[in-house]
Amino acid sequence: MKYPEILGIDEVLSQLDTFDAIIDARSPCEFALDHLPGAINAPVLDDEQRIRVGTMYKQTGSFEAKKTGAALVAKNIAHHIETLWIDKPREWRPLIYCWRGGNRSGAMAHILARIGWPVVQLEGGYKAFRQQVNTVLEQAPALRFKVICGTTGSGKSRLLEVLASQGAQVLDLERLAAHRGSVLGQLPNAPQPSQKAFETAVWEVLRRFDPARPVFVESESKKVGNLRVPAALMDTMRAADCIALSLSVPNRVRLLMEDYEHFLVSPDTLNGQLAHLTQLHGREQIAQWQALSQAGQMPQLVEQLLVQHYDPAYLRSIDRNFTQYAQAVALALDDIDAASFAAAAQWLIANHSGA
Repeated sequence: MKYPEILGIDEVLSQLDTFDAIIDARSPCEFALDHLPGAINAPVLDDEQRIRVGTMYKQTGSFEAKKTGAALVAKNIAHHIETLWIDKPREWRPLIYCWRGGNRSGAMAHILARIGWPVVQLEGGYKAFRQQVNTVLEQAPALRFKVICGTTGSGKSRLLEVLASQGAQVLDLERLAAHRGSVLGQLPNAPQPSQKAFETAVWEVLRRFDPARPVFVESESKKVGNLRVPAALMDTMRAADCIALSLSVPNRVRLLMEDYEHFLVSPDTLNGQLAHLTQLHGREQIAQWQALSQAGQMPQLVEQLLVQHYDPAYLRSIDRNFTQYAQAVALALDDIDAASFAAAAQWLIANHSGA
């Protein structure tokens, strides 16, 4: 076999889990926007260097730009070999890619192959991978979803976590999107990924599911924070069987107080988010809620938000958007302790794993 071995996207994806490393040779900014699952960033040109060489191409010409770029690329690849791969054995088999599978990944793949490693280079680079993700997500997934529905604070996300811990197949879109899915859902110190990275994460989870087993998912809106759920996936979810999860209002308040603890210590942050509801509820109502926040009367505030904002919105949308909700299987939680969620998950797995 002659190395580097250049493979198309279909061949690479069929063996994606077998590579000893997946190396993204693009710049850090490109990598941060999105990358192949499990990839590490070993740029042959960093962000500043890439801009510098690109400017030289336009202003000075390709020959001078290539000389400068080649020197930078050689230094960077040498650094990666010395710091990342010097201890790798002869049989170490990495996959290398860049934007289109051209100069950047080609330079790295050539040098690593000359050392003696059985290097694979992705033909078409990240662009080919992105096209594949788009193609898959444009199609309805051949999966049997079980949609967990329930008003805000009823424990849907916690139940998904417990289901996953018990071995069930779970698609947790809020976890992948780093957002709890409402106007107050932004997580502290956890920015949302890019739209492309979110879609890659969804693709990565979906491809690992066994079609013979159900997939539990929450009844999400079309957007989770600022991110759009792929339309074909959303349509499939909305036509799926539903489970109606319920929890008493006092317990829902307790659960939300735990999950949104960061707002308890920062009323100003909470009030800033509440301001986004002004158009729906008017300045007077928002001012009353903000006063409760500033006074530390969080249980009262949470209950009012549930009764006056979240529950009416949920009741208006659930029947319209999830066509099987009228036939939903009821599942009531008595408490928010670990034992209650474990029992609920066990019941779902035992009773809803068949066709």
